[in-house]
Amino acid sequence: QVQLLESGGGLVQPGGSLNLSCAAVGRNFMFNTRGWYRQPPGKQRELVAAISGNYNIASINYADPVKGRFTLSRDNARNSISLQMDSLNPEDTAVYFCNMNGRFFNGRSWNAFDSWGQGTQVTVSS
Repeated sequence: QVQLLESGGGLVQPGGSLNLSCAAVGRNFMFNTRGWYRQPPGKQRELVAAISGNYNIASINYADPVKGRFTLSRDNARNSISLQMDSLNPEDTAVYFCNMNGRFFNGRSWNAFDSWGQGTQVTVSS
């Protein structure tokens, strides 16, 4: 499997901003989907935003509650994605998880993967 390294998160006041980053460890990837999910306290994990497609051809899907406030971007050279979160409100409080899937080259063959990050806490509170 492929290891994902997450960074960012923390405590922020309502109306504030945070940026989350996630990078896949390794070199040769062909991504299908890369994105962020979140799990609020006592609730199921849900999609926040995801980008489908590997390089030039891609589409981004946002969950309705975050449209217009969150922006997902990618850095193909670094095999990473970032989630800029603005105008945060207490309902955004959750553990945020990065997910990437596709294929990676291990030096001999291409192999499918579907990996999750360890999760990072985002708390919006005054």
